[in-house]
Amino acid sequence: MELSGKTALLTGATGGLGRAIATALADCGAVLVLSSRSGDQLERLASSLPGANHRAVVADLAESSAAERIVNEAGRVDILVANAGIPASGLVGEYTADQVERALRVNLEAPIQLTRLLLPAMQSRDSGHLVFMSSVAGRAPTAGQSIYVATKAGLRGFVLALRQDLWGTGVGASLISPGFVSDAGMFADSGAKPPPGIGTKAPRDVAAAVVSAIDRDRGEVDVAPLTTRALVAVAHRHPHLAARISSRSAQKVAARIARAQVDKR
Repeated sequence: MELSGKTALLTGATGGLGRAIATALADCGAVLVLSSRSGDQLERLASSLPGANHRAVVADLAESSAAERIVNEAGRVDILVANAGIPASGLVGEYTADQVERALRVNLEAPIQLTRLLLPAMQSRDSGHLVFMSSVAGRAPTAGQSIYVATKAGLRGFVLALRQDLWGTGVGASLISPGFVSDAGMFADSGAKPPPGIGTKAPRDVAAAVVSAIDRDRGEVDVAPLTTRALVAVAHRHPHLAARISSRSAQKVAARIARAQVDKR
């Protein structure tokens, strides 16, 4: 899908990955409708982007009515990039009922609700694209990440099935699955380092994957070094083996990430 002149709704716009994605889309000529919980940051981001007519919609996707309000305020949307998410790291027994509900709503329910609301107009125009930010964790068991993995695995299933539903309609659906990302995003914000031998990608790589997915109608794009992708493939096919050989260093990394992200639940 050609990006120039199209209106793209981007959730989670003021996070590190969101800013990189917003810049990449604006560089391609898209007009951005930026959404997050921070109004001041949204306005500054909108004014800093190349191009004109970028707008901000302040909303907290943990609220049940937020998706509908965003869509109503956004107006016509040609492209959705559902980037908003919360870490949801740590052991499930450490969570309150409200924290579980918030993780499921932001990471899984909100993207589905945004799709439900935006899709009819896209289908009526025989044009549009829906992009969803997942994680390689959605295909591989990860220690200390059971809730997060559940949301990303659920999102992956939704998007791949949605893509089949949309086949031949002129509307595309893509899944972006980063591994460890340096400098920005949930992992970088935690201050933890990846296990030995596991590399990282930069925010610009994730943003480039979003642009490529829209431009080429790609179904699923992994943004991770070859080593990470190989390990994910093994873990996906052989989860019991992966659990047995999971290194102590990986478990320690998971514990450090969870401790750093307690206040984001």
